[in-house]
Amino acid sequence: MISDRILWLTLRVTVAGLIAAHGWARLLYGGIDPFGAWLHSHGIPFALALAWAISIFEMVGSVVFAAGRFTLAVAIMFSVIYVVGIALVHAPAGWFVVGLGRNGMEFNVLLVVALMCTGLAAHRRT
Repeated sequence: MISDRILWLTLRVTVAGLIAAHGWARLLYGGIDPFGAWLHSHGIPFALALAWAISIFEMVGSVVFAAGRFTLAVAIMFSVIYVVGIALVHAPAGWFVVGLGRNGMEFNVLLVVALMCTGLAAHRRT
C-alpha cells in the first residue's frame, strides 16, 4: 500500500513541475516582456517588474514547494497569482480549456485546489 506521504509528495512535486514550466518557458522563450506588456495593458502598475517577479517566483518557488519547505505560504502565494489569472484571463474565456471552449479556467481552478490542499495538508503535519 502506498503511504499518504508518498501520495502527497507525488502531488506536490507534480504541481511544482507544472508551475515551474510556466516561469521557465517565459524566460527561455522570451515571454516575460510580452507578459509585462499585457499586464501594463490592463493598467497594472510596475507591470514588467511584476512579470519578472512572477516568473522568478514560479521558477524558485516551485523548487521550494517541491522540497516541502514553506509549503502553505508558497501555496497561498501561487494561488493568489492563479486566482488573478483566472479573473483576468480564464474566466472571461469560459470554463473549458479545450473542446467546448478555449483558454478557460478549469485547469487553473484545479491547480489552485491542488495547491491549497497540498499546502494545508503539509501545514497540518507540522
